[in-house]
Amino acid sequence: MADSTDPRITRSREAILSAARELLREDGPAAVTHQNVAKRAGVGRATVYRHWPQPRLLLDDTMAGVRMPFFRDPVPPVRPWLARQMRTLADELALPEVQAVTAALFHGAPDEPDAIARREQLIATISGQLGTALDSATRTGELQASADLLDTPAIIIGPLVFRSMFERRPVTDAMIDHLLNAIGTWTTPGSSPPADQADVGRGRDGGGA
Repeated sequence: MADSTDPRITRSREAILSAARELLREDGPAAVTHQNVAKRAGVGRATVYRHWPQPRLLLDDTMAGVRMPFFRDPVPPVRPWLARQMRTLADELALPEVQAVTAALFHGAPDEPDAIARREQLIATISGQLGTALDSATRTGELQASADLLDTPAIIIGPLVFRSMFERRPVTDAMIDHLLNAIGTWTTPGSSPPADQADVGRGRDGGGA
């Protein structure tokens, strides 16, 4: 059996994955087949099968080579950080290779264990990072949420995917601002609350009769 550290094997795998990512970017996940990849990489189909016995394994490794933003490492104040993260995500979703990976996540059969695991991992990662950031904003008084925070990924990420991948139109900064406002009321940490909330704190009558 060939040593997996053999540089020839490493070069072969890299050439195959490079070809697979080109096909994913150009024609979507359905194009990432052993036959198509072997032809694009200039290797025998048996070589591709030797590295990836099943098509789903080949597609998984092909997708793993494309970076996806996951709202990592939130920093205060949360709103400008979140706006930057949404801007990055929107810009990434405009890239063919990222669109291809996103389509591949949709492409998996609803009852396929690996497809389910990939989607659940993505959902858990995004929801966890957003939850951490928004909990922090709520604790510091930066955010007074008007929506259930569990719905936040659908509220602020779903529209970005729809606009970028379905409508094929650019996501504007104004759209990002609108989506953030849909979560709730934002204030600068340490500043006074909005006037109506300040009135509530004073009983709306300034404490008088």
